[in-house]
Amino acid sequence: MKTNRAVRTPGGLSVRLDVRALTVVLLLLLAAFAASVVLIGTGDFPISAGDVLKTLAGNGDAGQEFIVNELRLPRVLVALLVGASLGLGGALFQAVSRNPLGSPDILGLGQGATAGALTMIVLFSGSASQVTIGALVGGLVTGLAIYLLAWKQGVHGYRLVLVGIGMSAILTAVNGYLLTVSDIVDAARSVVWMTGSLSGRDWAQVWPLLALCAVLVPLVLGNARGLRMMEMGDDVSNALGVRVERVRAVLMISAVLLTAAATAAAGPVSFVALTAPQLARRLTRSPGPNLLPSLCMGAALLVVADWVSQRVFGADQMPVGVVTGVVGGVYLLWLLVTERRAGRI
Repeated sequence: MKTNRAVRTPGGLSVRLDVRALTVVLLLLLAAFAASVVLIGTGDFPISAGDVLKTLAGNGDAGQEFIVNELRLPRVLVALLVGASLGLGGALFQAVSRNPLGSPDILGLGQGATAGALTMIVLFSGSASQVTIGALVGGLVTGLAIYLLAWKQGVHGYRLVLVGIGMSAILTAVNGYLLTVSDIVDAARSVVWMTGSLSGRDWAQVWPLLALCAVLVPLVLGNARGLRMMEMGDDVSNALGVRVERVRAVLMISAVLLTAAATAAAGPVSFVALTAPQLARRLTRSPGPNLLPSLCMGAALLVVADWVSQRVFGADQMPVGVVTGVVGGVYLLWLLVTERRAGRI
């Protein structure tokens, strides 16, 4: 059965359509929507899925309107946006580095954002908005440093990963030092932030992340063709008319921004950026970066993880970062064993 079909538009433009990948995207969107509805109804005041949908349509009573629209919907939207940003950012890093381990978790971007947040908490006793800005700046500075240190007549995948691992180790030490010199109150606040949590998220976190995704997602998808050609090598891509370094720089900056913004909104939620692209690729069975499936997979993964954390341990008892860390750690071990057996590491 053919999974690729050519679709010709009335204007004469021919587009290749991957039916299996499109089906996977639609199923993941459906799963993310269903999990979101269930998650909105989960809590100390349970609401049925039907009442959730009715309330979202504007037909709920006053109590349901407050609980759904003011308390739970923003948290779910942050989960969707953070998961989508991490999934897409992870797919970009893995495609650019041509390495399944080339994710923000391994490259140290999460640690860089954490260093920025801890600096604001420990040294300046910053507010929540200042901590968010610190995390965003920390992630951007780390991404720029990794790119510059990995540059040598272009950015090679393994060099990028090795520099990122070294940067991650340095920043982990810096974060440990900041924790040791902080007082007990700031240390407790820092540890809570470092775990990665969606607790207490409101519309203030939704709108900036939504605006950033609205700008960056179309930009990334618009460069998907160039990224796919770059997998054949820089020389071939240049011969085919792809401005390799320009496309690589645009996509890496976009990936850093997506990752830093997601970390600023919810803390360093681990392993979503690593696992989402890999799971999406296994579902689509399609070569290439699988950007849109990775985005949808990241959103679905984080919403389901948040539901598991609330359903199993109770609301706000288990941060979602702990759940993703356990699942992602097991997946990373499996991936390393698989890569070793295949002779790639």
